[in-house]
Amino acid sequence: MTERIVVVGAALFDGDRLLAARRSAPPELAGRWELPGGKVEPGETPDAALVRELHEELGVAAEAVEHVPGEWPLKPPYVLQVWTARLLPGSADPKPLEDHDELRWLAPDELWDVDWLDQDIPAVREVAEVRGAGL
Repeated sequence: MTERIVVVGAALFDGDRLLAARRSAPPELAGRWELPGGKVEPGETPDAALVRELHEELGVAAEAVEHVPGEWPLKPPYVLQVWTARLLPGSADPKPLEDHDELRWLAPDELWDVDWLDQDIPAVREVAEVRGAGL
């Protein structure tokens, strides 16, 4: 059996707005939207990977808040886990530094205004449900 590789996605909130990031690479994903994040490296915890990835991809200082229940399959052997996150006081504003060309803060009624990557849709639905429950 192939070992699974965890990819962490950040449900990064500013108040009730969720940050969406538009992919610029690879070509098959370019132009579609995702929760920012990336692979957990060997020896790294998922929440630590999330903090590192947000710094690398967006140039922000953030903290992981809570794991969103569930795990979603990506292309084998990858699986997506999502954490809610928030910017730390004094953090820079997010900027699309790696693999993205645009960022958008989405209000609750704008959540489905972007073309999410297929694999992110169930995770975004779960985030919306959990967030509605007061997460």
